Amino acid sequence: MTGATTKVRVADNAQLCVETIGDREDPALLLIAGATWSMDWWDDELCRRLADRGRLVIRYDQRDTGRSTTYPAGSPGYGAYDLVTDAVAVLDALHIGRAHVVGLSMGGGTAQLLALDYRERIATLTLISTSPIDPGIEGLPGPTPEIRATFAEEGIQPDWNDRDAIIDYIVEGERPYAGPGNFDEARLRALAGRVFDRSDNMAASMINHFVLEDPTSADARPRLSHLDGIPTLVLHGTADPMFPPAHGKALVDAIPGARLIELDDVGHQLPPPHTWDLVVDALTEHTETA
Repeated sequence: MTGATTKVRVADNAQLCVETIGDREDPALLLIAGATWSMDWWDDELCRRLADRGRLVIRYDQRDTGRSTTYPAGSPGYGAYDLVTDAVAVLDALHIGRAHVVGLSMGGGTAQLLALDYRERIATLTLISTSPIDPGIEGLPGPTPEIRATFAEEGIQPDWNDRDAIIDYIVEGERPYAGPGNFDEARLRALAGRVFDRSDNMAASMINHFVLEDPTSADARPRLSHLDGIPTLVLHGTADPMFPPAHGKALVDAIPGARLIELDDVGHQLPPPHTWDLVVDALTEHTETA
């Protein structure tokens, strides 16, 4: 198994830092992270385990994260849909026609749009801890009161150049999203330190994805029923406080043939290590279907 990092130039001259892990001859597994997340959030060991199962794992720093192009904090020079075309540009740069696409949280929304608008590039779709973008789906439960309270605190910002302060900020920011028994502070502190060390602009990383403009009209988006024929797997935590379990069930109801795996006591987070046997087996089986 080999790994390689490169820079990919996208349509508006931005650059994305991209890493491949595994054999270039294996089927491609493109990982699209959630808001504020650099590629580091896709755990090294999890990526290696997927590569060991015969997948070329692709993870990348989205705009404003890690070592990709950044913009002034609060003024991103791109919109939400650019994150969709960025994913296509990554595949193009690696000469990959079709990929198995995995999207988490905001990355799950990006993955749904990618599948709707670039269907020919999708071998299978996996949606983790996310919510349907279908405008016809209404009445889903909102975040828990604890999560809503964190939104009110977002105006309090640390010194973006203070490593220790940023580590504390990331750790405490993630705490309310974890499911019961699934908050590993030591592991998260190590990850937050790595994120800080690899990020060119922490303020942009933590702010800009939340102020993106979406140039597409929600009312004009195709229904998720248009994904009929794309094998879809939904992984959703039973303790997700941001998108309660009804969101995962709504995805399965909306996408013909989709399959749901509920992760007991997992919150709005990358599935924790104790779930990886299940997650790796499920992803391997799912991506063998196409």
